[in-house]
Formats: sequence, C-alpha cells, structure tokens
Amino acid sequence: MDTTALAHSFAKDLVAHRNKLAGKAEDAVRAEFALHQVATALDGQHDSYHKEATTVLGQWHGHGADGFRHTSAKLTKELKVTGAAGAAAEQIVAHVASTVDGGHAAVQRLVDEYTTKAKQVLDAGVATGTQGALLRAVGHVADLAPQYTRQSASTLRRVDAELKAAAKKLHELRKDLTHDGVMDKTAHTKATHPSKTHPSKTQPSKDKGRGKDVVHAARTQLGVRENPPGSNRNPYGPTAAWCSSFATAMWRKAGVKIPILPFSGDVYHWGQENGHAYGKHALHEARPGDVLIFGSGPQNTSTSTHIGIVEKVDGDQVTMIEGNSGDAVRRNTHTLSASTFYGGVHP
Repeated sequence: MDTTALAHSFAKDLVAHRNKLAGKAEDAVRAEFALHQVATALDGQHDSYHKEATTVLGQWHGHGADGFRHTSAKLTKELKVTGAAGAAAEQIVAHVASTVDGGHAAVQRLVDEYTTKAKQVLDAGVATGTQGALLRAVGHVADLAPQYTRQSASTLRRVDAELKAAAKKLHELRKDLTHDGVMDKTAHTKATHPSKTHPSKTQPSKDKGRGKDVVHAARTQLGVRENPPGSNRNPYGPTAAWCSSFATAMWRKAGVKIPILPFSGDVYHWGQENGHAYGKHALHEARPGDVLIFGSGPQNTSTSTHIGIVEKVDGDQVTMIEGNSGDAVRRNTHTLSASTFYGGVHP
C-alpha cells in the first residue's frame, strides 16, 4: 500500500494551496524580472538621450535650436519619470514576490509535516495486519488533514490580500503616469493600431508536436541565470531549487495543463495520476519534450534530486535542457541509465 499517496488523497486542498502559491510565485517573479529590465532600459535610454542632446545643443546655435531644446527637455523628463515609475513598480512586485515565496515555503512545510505524520499513522495501521486498526488509522488521518488545510487556507488568504494591495498600488502608479506624455502615446498607438496577432488557443495534443513545442520553449531559455547569482531567484517559480519549476513552466508554455511544481517528485506523481509516467525499466520510452528525473525515487528531495527536459535521444545518450544547472539553464548530455534516472514523464 502506498501510504504517502493515501495520505495525500485526504489533503487535496492542502496540496492545491501549495501548487496555487507556486503558480503565483512564478507570475510575481516573471513580473519583477520584466519590470527590472524595463526600468534599466529606460534609465539607459534617458542617460544616452540626455548626453547626445546636450552634445547637439552645445554646437547648435542656429534657427530651431530653441525648439529642439524645449522638445529635448520634455522627452528627457518623460523618460526619467517613466523610468522612476518602472523602478517603483519593480519594488512593489519584489515585495509581493517575497511574500508569495514565504507563503509557498510555509505551506510546503505544512504539506511535509502532515505527510510525515499521516504516513506514520497509516504505516502503523498497516503493520498491525488487522482491518480494524487500518480503518482507525485512516479515520485519524482524515481528521488530521483539515487541521493543516485550515492553516494553508489562512496563508493563502494572507497572500491574496497582499496581491490585492499591490495591485491597488500599481493601479495608482499607472494613474500617475497617465499624462506623462509617454503613456499617452503608447495608449494611443495601441488604440489606433491594434495588434493583428492573437494568442493561439491550441488544444492539448498527445502527439510529437507537443514534444517539439516543449523543446522549442526550453531552447529559448538557454543561458537564463539566477538573479543575483547563487540566490535561487528565478523567473519560473519560487525562490528555491528551480529545476522542476523550469521544467513545468516550459510544459505550461507548450500547453500542458500542469501547475508549477517546484519539487521534481511531484512531477512524477502528476505523471502517475495522469497515466504519463514511466519507471527506470522503461527509459527507452523517453522522447523529446519528456522530463527525466534524477535519483532513486519520488519520495523527497534526497531521493528525487534533479529534473531535465529531453531534447534528443541518441542510443544510450540523452541530451537534456536543465534549469538550475550551475545556476542557469544549460544543455547537458547523460547516459540514459537506471542508475541515473528513476523514471520519466510524457507531457
């Protein structure tokens, strides 16, 4: 009897809260990274434009110089104001990302504590060898789960309140920018020249096309690093070991309906629940877009140690794209061996 799976069956809401927070962490960190890049680019553009305009004006004393000087000063101010707003937005989102990370870590601890206690109770019931003792153990675990779920729900509510507060601050910041001269032009451009492209609404498929989409998404991320190095801060999920967050984020990009799962063992469990997992004796089934999971089993971080996306298989060699490989997304080649991988999952 898989007592861990049985324990989790009574705590689906608890596990769902953890997964929901992992997804929120992914969104927050992506937004923080994007805002950091925008603010940095605007600062650079402001400094460059100001320097070039000053050089031009220093040598231009003819007709039109005053008009150029006025326009230049206005644009320089707009760039500065918008850049400062971007930096302020980055700080707001950074606080939210930290809050979500903390909430995710807290709920993960609840999941671990509940699982440990519930497994001990169920194992003891199984060990007695009597149906009555096992039923009593199951009843005890069923009563235990809501206690932890109430705590996780409280954490989720706190994080949601922080997100709403941050959204309000960002909205106020946007209102302040409405007449800065840059936002107006951007809004006008979008209103008069709407994009002709729309997000594709691809339906999930189980063919090779899905695998190609996963590999393509992963290749676009090669070279992405933690920011700052050694911090585990990444654009894919919570601030933690992020190989699994990266893998599940790439699957989501390709249309796989899977939450961001920061623990690689949970990816294998997801595969088991959806009929997509295969064990170490079936590694020959590995194909591009799959994930292969390092270690000896999905139980915990000591037995499920790393995960990567299969890019190609050549005989007994497998080339993979892996997140959190030397603090970055890298391409590595391994021997396709049961001594390295305990299993894999099709997307």
